[in-house]
Order: sequence, then C-alpha cells, then structure tokens
Amino acid sequence: TIPTIPLAIIPSSLEPPALIEIRGEVVMRTEAFKKLNRKREEAGEPLFANPRNAAAGSLRQLDSRITAKRPLDFFAYGVGTISENIFSTHWEALMALKSWGFQISEFCRRLFHLEEAIDFYRHMSSIRSTLPYEIDGIVLKVDSLSLQERLGTVSRSPRWALACKFPAHQETTVIEDIVVQVGRTGVLTPVAIMRPVNIGGVTVTRATLHNQDEIDRKDIRIGDTVLVERAGDVIPEVVKVIEGKRQGTEKPFQMPLTCPECGGKVVREAGEAAHRCINPECPAKVKGGIIHFASRAGLDIEGLGEKLVNQLVDRNLVKDAGDLFFLTKESLLSLDRMADKSAENLLSAIERAKKPSLARLINALGIPLVGETTARSLAEHFGSLENLAKAKAEELTAVPDIGPEVAREIVNFFSNKKTRDLLDKLAQAGVIPDDSGKPSSHMRFSPFFGGKTFVFTGTLSRMTREEARREVEKRGGKTSDSVSRKTDYVVAGEQAGSKLLKARSYHIPILTEEEFLLRLEEE
Repeated sequence: TIPTIPLAIIPSSLEPPALIEIRGEVVMRTEAFKKLNRKREEAGEPLFANPRNAAAGSLRQLDSRITAKRPLDFFAYGVGTISENIFSTHWEALMALKSWGFQISEFCRRLFHLEEAIDFYRHMSSIRSTLPYEIDGIVLKVDSLSLQERLGTVSRSPRWALACKFPAHQETTVIEDIVVQVGRTGVLTPVAIMRPVNIGGVTVTRATLHNQDEIDRKDIRIGDTVLVERAGDVIPEVVKVIEGKRQGTEKPFQMPLTCPECGGKVVREAGEAAHRCINPECPAKVKGGIIHFASRAGLDIEGLGEKLVNQLVDRNLVKDAGDLFFLTKESLLSLDRMADKSAENLLSAIERAKKPSLARLINALGIPLVGETTARSLAEHFGSLENLAKAKAEELTAVPDIGPEVAREIVNFFSNKKTRDLLDKLAQAGVIPDDSGKPSSHMRFSPFFGGKTFVFTGTLSRMTREEARREVEKRGGKTSDSVSRKTDYVVAGEQAGSKLLKARSYHIPILTEEEFLLRLEEE
C-alpha cells in the first residue's frame, strides 16, 4: 500500500531472522500534501489541514485502495519483536533495515558526546523549515541495546529515549480585522484576520481569539502588530501584542450585542466566558447543528459536508437535521456541483444512517454539554431515546459523571418544542437505534484501560481528542472532560493547561502523548 515499504526484504550480507517487527512512522511530504489538496479542491472535497492530519487520515481509511492512492512515505526507526537477537546496538538495527530495503531518515546520526547531541538539536532546529516534510523535534536514544534493557521504562515510556521538541515557529504580522463566527450552540467566537504570514511553511491568515476575556487579557486591538505561532506546529495562535509598534490608531474590540448571522440578541450568562446568540432559528446554529448531526461522531453521513449543508439551508431545503431524511434526488440535483451519481450516493448514505446506535444518535442531537462519553453513559442507563426524553433531573444525576448542570441542560433540551418536532420527524423517517444502549460489539476489555477514567488536556499531534476518546472506550475505559479524584490518568498534549495542574495537585498519573500511544499499541 505504501511504496516505500518493500514487498520483500532485499538480500544482503545480514540474513534477517525468521520473525521481526519493524517499527516506523508514516509521513506525507510537504509538496505531496500540497498536490493532494489541489486535487481535492478541484474535486470539491474538503481540504486537509496539514500533512500530519492527511497522513493519519489516510492510514485510518477502511478501504486500503484509498490509502494506496495517497502519497505516503514510511521511515523505519527501530525494531520491536524479534525471534533472534542479531543486533547489539540500535545503530546496527537501523543499518540492517536500510540494507534490507527500508527507508530510514537521512538525518540519523550516531553521536558520542552530549555536546554533539546539543549541536545536532540546534542544527536540525535551524534547518527544519527547509526539510521536505514537517518535524517538531528530534529523539535521542541510547545506542546499546543491552543498556536499553537495563534502563527499562517508566509507565511504558522508555528511559533510554528522549524526545527533544523544537520551539514553535513564531512570526510577526498585523491584525487587520476581528470577525465573529457563530457555532452550532450559538457561541460567538472572535477570529483575528491577519496579514498573510508564512509560519513553518504554512501561510497563516486567521487565528481564533477564543473570547472577550482572552482579548482583554492580551489587550489585542484591530491594527496591532502581534507575535503569532502555530501551537503544536498546527493551530495558529496569537501569542502577544508587540506594544512598541503601536501607532495610536489601533481599535479596541468588543463583542457585538446582536448576532452577526441573524441579528438576534446576544447574551453572556454570569460565570461564563462565552457570548451566545439566543435565537433558535439562527442560520449559523441550524447549519452547525446539521453538520454535527451528520459528522463522524454523529450519524456519520458520508458526503454531507459543510458546503453542502450551507446550500441545503440557504435554499430552504432543510430547516433541521430531520429534514435530511425527506430529501429527494430532484431537490439535490438543483444544488451546485451535484451530479446524478453524487445525489444517489448521498441519499444512500442518508438511508444507511437510519439505524445508528443509541449512543451515536444521542450525541448527534447536539445536547449542550453532552459529548460522546456522556451520550454513551446515557444510552447504557436509559436504554431508549423515549426514556431519556422523559427523565427528570434527579434521574439524570444518578448516571455516573452527570452533575446538576448537565442534567439541567438535558431536561431543557427535551422540553423544548423544537426538539420534540425534530424527534417526531426522525421517528416518521424511520430513524430507529439498532441497539438498546448496550456497549458495541467491537469493544474489548484491556488490562490497562479497562474500567479506568482518562482525561485529555492540551493539543494532541497524532490524533484528535475525539479519536483518542474512542480508542480508550474501545478498550473498555471511560473518558471525562474534567479532572476529579476519580480520574485514573491524565493525557497531556502540547499547551496543556489547568487540567494538568489540577491532576498534579491530586497526584494523578500523567501520560505524555507518546506514552499514551505506546499503551494503545500494546493493548
């Protein structure tokens, strides 16, 4: 599937053992990524955010033919299980892999002194922007395999390897405007529109400013010169204002009193950082709700993306997610870039979505404060959507991890006439869960994950938080959005915040992303 993985080992002076596990990393080179995105744009498909996401998404494809079409590279970096110990050093293993036809990084070096390692780190940091692929650091390893064995691991993290991350790429640019986006729950998010700036090979023009409190804390104004970085080498972030470059013409920003999408009233509840549009008919909320309903975490309706949802709502073909199940081929063919086969494929995907799991359907409804984990708990506890819709607050708080605030949101959601109308439409369309809230058959109990509660904080580089949560839950574990004394592990990515501090204060074990991924591989 990946061209740089040889189909057969090339004969060399060193005979390979009968069984050998070869470990490595799959990457997508920068130019190949740009070419792939150009093709996707021409085909009207959603673009990948960065090469890392593109490579990860390609590997997760169920159809290996799709993976085979993606421009992927494999770099071998070590050996796992081996039937016969034929190496004494890590370097010998790498050279053997190279002689057998596997690609290893051209930047692998054998170093003998700490000063050499420091110099090498500085050198790689200085040339990273010129490399044909993205990297965020280097890994230093003890060469002797016998020493590796003696050093052992801590929480399955090897003592003999050290990841040395590079500082995030930073550049200066100017905030030309601050616009407000409206999400599916009505939350208004300020976004900085910036003069285009190249950061680590990626042109950045926008960065979220999160909320008014964050803008005030950093004293960000329209017209300011700011320092920008890509957090985790992915997400653009305004680090700080360069006050020395202010001219006196910069304009302070305040969140609007009316919604920029519908003109409805905007409120900020006491104790909340978010400003919200309270108009239930707001087009941005309707579109966001439908996109969430059809997303992979929802009913997973293939082919129903943001652009198509925008057209459906703007042309009054759908007013809520229930209307999706009453679309016709004729109505779809009236849309831009919608051919006969595309319309048939979308209708087939919508039809397949009529038999979701109960947990998936609950999550798809977009109940405030209810994510995948809570949806699964609700499905297991109540067994049907009807039972959940009738539940009172005291019944809801009896469910593990559901407190008064979440219970109140659930009760309010199901008491809303708009929700009742949606549920009626879904019932009329034949959308019926194919289970009774039981755990899915693909779940397996893992000695490490089973029965334990995990919390994720910070930015994960190899997968999204939703994907990480699913991996934990597939192994019999649970995930939560908040740290408590009942939390078993906290997984900390880049830019981890208050959850990490709270975990330390409770003496909760903390896993790095690398340690977490190792656990997934082992179980």
